[in-house]
Amino acid sequence: MTDSSKTINLRSYTDQIPFARHLGFQITKFEAGESEIEFTARPEHLNTFEVTHGGVCMTLLDVAQAAAARSETPEIGVVTIEMKTSFMAPAVGPLIVRGKLLHRTATMAFTEARIYDAQERVCSHATGTFKYVKRRLPTGPASANEMRPPSTD
Repeated sequence: MTDSSKTINLRSYTDQIPFARHLGFQITKFEAGESEIEFTARPEHLNTFEVTHGGVCMTLLDVAQAAAARSETPEIGVVTIEMKTSFMAPAVGPLIVRGKLLHRTATMAFTEARIYDAQERVCSHATGTFKYVKRRLPTGPASANEMRPPSTD
């Protein structure tokens, strides 16, 4: 993959996930069954112990696994079927999550991801199963508003 096509794939992948973009995830690797995301929590991403909230960590792990699953065939989407997460240490400071595609069939991907802190300690680990699906138009409430013709008032 050339550097220019890699940049396009990374930008395209990030633009397709509004929630990840909202949280500030920076996808830095998306190729050959692997992904990497950089993230630094803002105050609104912390829990009462002032560490990255578990929901944010789970989203990081989910997106990293999905990216790893899609990295070989980015034109095909994936949906999460199941995910198991283990929290091992507080996720503090700048974080890196690395996802890996472990096995793939025609319709399923089996993945794992780990969140590392700045000292390369593992904070969280997840395994997941994803189903490959054809890409289609979004169907959520936000997309319904975007598809309505503008008002003539």
